[in-house]
Amino acid sequence: MTEEEKLKKGLLFFPGDPELKAQKLRTHNLNLEYNKLPEDETEKRSEIINKIVGELGEGSFMQGPIFFHYGCHTKIGKKFFANFGLTVQDDAEVTIGDNCNFGPNVTIVTPVHPMIASERSTIMCSDGEIRRLCYAKPVHIGNNCWFGANVVVCSGAKIGDNCVIGAGSVVVKDIPDNSFAAGNPCRVIREITEKDSMKYKPEILGDCKVLEDD
Repeated sequence: MTEEEKLKKGLLFFPGDPELKAQKLRTHNLNLEYNKLPEDETEKRSEIINKIVGELGEGSFMQGPIFFHYGCHTKIGKKFFANFGLTVQDDAEVTIGDNCNFGPNVTIVTPVHPMIASERSTIMCSDGEIRRLCYAKPVHIGNNCWFGANVVVCSGAKIGDNCVIGAGSVVVKDIPDNSFAAGNPCRVIREITEKDSMKYKPEILGDCKVLEDD
């Protein structure tokens, strides 16, 4: 079994494996290329980001700078927006649904390291070699989610559709659909309902108008 296969199965794997290192180096260099470009060089940016991520839906935009670890393990839906400083450490699979919006400095992490200090530095592999190993758990984010600034989503977390995650939250467990959640650790504050509509906030809505569903 290759280290990539172990990674995808959630088993301990060796991050220093030459093939994994080559993939990370390629992606890290592409990150740098993307981050050096002016924001209005949209064609060049689009070309680079499509080399980085596994899938990217149409109408998506990432302000930059961006920091993907592997990139190829990340799948992003349509009309995704990320403000400054998106970081995705996608050792395991990361999926982001359609119409998601991220504030500045959102971080998604999938790797997990052993709790015992000695095991973080030395575990014997099947070939008898002593290596520094870790494992990873996927992160899945639904459609129509809004993340405030400095949200961190930790390994194994699943966030449902239509969720709002408050600024500075650290998500360590699943968040159900239609939830406003916040805090460290992040917890559900309440369900998002029709009463949250801007039509009930005329002092903010001003002369704008909420479009009713067909």
